[in-house]
Amino acid sequence: MATTTLIVNPEARGGWPKRKWPRLEPMLRNALGPLEVVFTKATGDGRPLARAAAARGARLVVGMGGDGTASEVAAGLLEHLEGSHESEPTCAFGYLPCGTGGDLRRTLSTPDTIEEAAKAIAASKGRLIDAGRLDYTGNDGKPQRGYFINVASVGIGGLVDLYANRSSKALGGKLSYFWASFRATLKYRNAAVRVRLDDRPTREHRIYLVAVANGRYFGGGMHAAPTAVIDDGLLEVVLIGDLSFTEALQLGRSIYKGEHLALPKVSCTRARAVTIEPCDPGEHVLLDVDGETPGRLPATWTVMPRSILFRG
Repeated sequence: MATTTLIVNPEARGGWPKRKWPRLEPMLRNALGPLEVVFTKATGDGRPLARAAAARGARLVVGMGGDGTASEVAAGLLEHLEGSHESEPTCAFGYLPCGTGGDLRRTLSTPDTIEEAAKAIAASKGRLIDAGRLDYTGNDGKPQRGYFINVASVGIGGLVDLYANRSSKALGGKLSYFWASFRATLKYRNAAVRVRLDDRPTREHRIYLVAVANGRYFGGGMHAAPTAVIDDGLLEVVLIGDLSFTEALQLGRSIYKGEHLALPKVSCTRARAVTIEPCDPGEHVLLDVDGETPGRLPATWTVMPRSILFRG
């Protein structure tokens, strides 16, 4: 059996991997060696496929697609790790970026071409990085558990995801997410929530966004958590408060440059665990997990130190 499993989202970037596969496959096999190749058929497939590959004894599982695919593959490996009760991961994670947003690629400094990214995986000895566990309320109202390696936010981000994922993304990653953000800004109403960081007192806020970050970028290039460190055992918590429409537009101009932390209604701190719940239990405040919208508050984010063996 091949010790490397490649999980491909054939529909990423408008079906680019599917169209280019006859050319890509020999190049990837040459770079990565013997491969077991599996294709996702629907959103969410990457998680069970990665979990199954690790359970079969794969030493490296590589996700090929956008940020959502990479997040699913990493989640499957984290789920396997927690189920196996291993102290450190024995199955490594790699990423071949061919999506729209490119935020995880920026966070991990992954080369932006498939060939160069494959060569980087092959040459890498691997390094341990952190991840996050997210216990939340699913869209069906039932408790759910997910994982993230980049950023999981709550507030306007979930609405941005809905608009971005429903679009054709023909404008490219940055413009597609910028347009989705503008549309969401017109519709979103700042939510009243209770926030608890570790064992500190609970505080009420009216929020535009709370980004709980392991990585630094989200939303198609927004430098949301410019001081986040992916292997420090902590999560960066960027809280953006009760913005007016004008202030939200100002945020849009500064967040791509990572200059928003200086704005008066923005705060940044670190924590190992974050719990957020709506002040009104009937209000649905949407989550954004690596570009997808899996559910809503209440939710708890918990850091998982040194839980991903990353190659790339």
